[in-house]
Amino acid sequence: MYILKKTEKQKLLFIVICGMIFLVSFIYFILQSSDFFSSEQKLNNLVPIIASTTVSSEQRGVNFGLPISLKIPKIGVDAIVEQVGITSQGEIGVPKGPTSVAWFELGPHPGENGSAIITGHYGWKDGIVAVFDNLYKLQKGDKIYVEDDKGETFVFVVRESKRYDPKADAPAVFASDDSDSHLNLITCEGIWNKDQKSYSKRLVVFTDKE
Repeated sequence: MYILKKTEKQKLLFIVICGMIFLVSFIYFILQSSDFFSSEQKLNNLVPIIASTTVSSEQRGVNFGLPISLKIPKIGVDAIVEQVGITSQGEIGVPKGPTSVAWFELGPHPGENGSAIITGHYGWKDGIVAVFDNLYKLQKGDKIYVEDDKGETFVFVVRESKRYDPKADAPAVFASDDSDSHLNLITCEGIWNKDQKSYSKRLVVFTDKE
């Protein structure tokens, strides 16, 4: 009889321990899920961007190299091109310093069909000149040159410039409704917000391959 009671207690203890393990695991899963969904929500605004700009290796082929140089004679730009993706905050990356630019590598290469994206800084700290400080001066017909690591140079012609609120939906910036090649340059503009550490507007220069 004593042995039976001891066995029952052991079973009960085993059940309690299993229950505690399950409870801890469940709470951990919920917390992890919350973080996951938060990350998904941060990326929601980029889903259309990724879907419309990501290019498969089959589509890309072998004729396009990596962009290495951006030149805009009109405003004296001669910049090295970095490669960026999406940040942990769900935003398109930007170049590391004020003098270089960054190509969004999840989208088309400059020269491919679709809208390639290159970003650059404006209004760098301590009055240091930034690569796209004068991007606003570009007008329709101005030319932009992108060289890749295979020695190919692609020429783009400015079509128009538009200004957007940083939180605005702007699908036209990242996707085109034709089968042509485009290059869109993005930078900041407007008033600096010290609290948000950001400018009040975004300037986008739309260009078409010559």
